[in-house]
Amino acid sequence: MAWLAGLGLVNVVLFVLVVEVFVGTIRGQMLDTIALEGNSFGRRTAAETLNAALQAISVVSVALILVTIAVVAVARRRYTLAVMSTAVVVGSCLTTLLLHYHVLTRPVLGVDPERDLAGNSLPSGHATAAAAFAIGLTLVLPPRARGAAGLLGAGYAAVVGVATLSSGWHRPSDVIASYLIAGGWAAFAGLVLVIGQKPTAVVNRRERAEWSQAGATALGSFLTVLGIAVLAFVAQRMSEPVAAMGEDLLRLGYLGSAMVIGGGAYLMMATVLFSVHRVVPHSPGGQRPESAVASAAAGR
Repeated sequence: MAWLAGLGLVNVVLFVLVVEVFVGTIRGQMLDTIALEGNSFGRRTAAETLNAALQAISVVSVALILVTIAVVAVARRRYTLAVMSTAVVVGSCLTTLLLHYHVLTRPVLGVDPERDLAGNSLPSGHATAAAAFAIGLTLVLPPRARGAAGLLGAGYAAVVGVATLSSGWHRPSDVIASYLIAGGWAAFAGLVLVIGQKPTAVVNRRERAEWSQAGATALGSFLTVLGIAVLAFVAQRMSEPVAAMGEDLLRLGYLGSAMVIGGGAYLMMATVLFSVHRVVPHSPGGQRPESAVASAAAGR
């Protein structure tokens, strides 16, 4: 259980760091603004796909996903899982709304005068919903479907995140903060599920999502490291106001940010795939409790 609590804490700490750096400092705000100013590349190359991804996130879609998650979990007779998977979606979305509109403020540092009047934009509601949907569905699906669903869900969350940047709706830090909120709620849900496991619960290592977890980790790490390298290159050349920067530098800032967003989505899902067989174990009725507990302890 300690590792789940630690994972939740890591998400909280990273969220605070994102806010402090990209909302509270001039250089952080400049990197975000550079990505926004260079987003014409994304609009030109994949406008239809990105717009479709954004339009798919609505109140109706939230309701449908919640119903789907609950139906799948109940059909598998995993009632606590139905509650906690729903809590991931609802809790993530409500946390985002609370932080966005009632808690966080964006200081005016003179970096982005055109958008200063819009106020705070962190976190992104669309990115949060997409990430929470992906996590919720991955949790409730049977073991054989988890891996593929997790990779597809991470890809969808990444597309939605990049779409909010390309459309000019959100800054890169808004999206990364959203993934951290969803990841934090996933860790909390996992902790509750572990605490509430029956004595007969058995962790089966054969249900580990090994190939999908490895793929998500590799792709997420590659995109994140490459994106950070690109952004570091851009940051070294931030010697003038964003409005005076050349188009090539702005485009690099957008591409680097898009890669970090994609990498963040896959790393978020990698942590879920790493732990899902532990937090959603078998619960065979015929096994003796003491042997089940021993098996669960060995699996952890």
